[in-house]
Amino acid sequence: MLKEQISRYKSLDFYARQVVEGFITGRHKSPFHGFSVEFSDYRQYNSGESTKNIDWHLYGRTDRLYVKQFEEETNLRCQLLIDQSSSMLFPTECHGDIDHPNKLTFAVYAAAVLIELLHRQRDAFGLTLFSGQIDQQTPCRSSSVHQQYLLGLLDGLLQPVNKESHRETSLAETIHLTAEQLHKRSLVILFTDAFTNSVTQSHSHSDTQEALFDALRHLRHNKHEVIIFHTYDMAHEVDLDYGSRPHLFIDLESGHQLKLQPDEVAAEYRRQMTDLFSALRQRAMQYRIDYVPVDVAQGFHQILLPFLLKRSKV
Repeated sequence: MLKEQISRYKSLDFYARQVVEGFITGRHKSPFHGFSVEFSDYRQYNSGESTKNIDWHLYGRTDRLYVKQFEEETNLRCQLLIDQSSSMLFPTECHGDIDHPNKLTFAVYAAAVLIELLHRQRDAFGLTLFSGQIDQQTPCRSSSVHQQYLLGLLDGLLQPVNKESHRETSLAETIHLTAEQLHKRSLVILFTDAFTNSVTQSHSHSDTQEALFDALRHLRHNKHEVIIFHTYDMAHEVDLDYGSRPHLFIDLESGHQLKLQPDEVAAEYRRQMTDLFSALRQRAMQYRIDYVPVDVAQGFHQILLPFLLKRSKV
């Protein structure tokens, strides 16, 4: 079991590097730019070392020698938010399979790729994992140690899960908290299927959407840039491609079950899904948010160009 975990962890890191290398090679030039340094702290001067960073003004006030310490100034701070509610496990038979990923597996590998890009750019990156609450949150840092720590957290999401756990989504609440907790202007990247269990939360579908839009407006009001990668499985979640025989559908977040004939409801279902996508796209345009619908079967090229375009604006 441990050997399998180590192998998967290495493959996550390796895959991210390969995707980024291939992307850079395909562009024929690096999208990365230089960086500078900013003041971090003071430490006491040690006899014999260079005097170039001594703060002479501070020496005049204290009669003690202190050296200025500097740290790399990041070009960007980026917080990645991953919805790990149960609906992200669809299709359930594809968890951890990079060749045929479910939504959560896609988000994990996509986040690993973006973290690799951010690290190469000496940008700072943090990670927020959430379902019914914020399950894990890290600050933004740019070090290799921090990158490996986040890859370890992401690898944990690829472990076998209890499909009966029914983890719900607190999407709007998580976005509000993120808006409040990020004290410096940041790029916020959200991976979610935008499904919330409005039935068990006693909210209508329209109320749930409005709560999400209000939360996104909060992010923009606090001057954060935002990309939403709206993850879905095109064949089954949008086209409802299940053939003409009856199926038992189970809500992964609530456990509610519904038996029906897919082709009898497909037209109305597609209309509602089209309305959902349209509403998200329109509100995103209104708030100047980059909205990127992502069919998880189509590969990671879908995330790289939108990310670099948004980064260039920041």
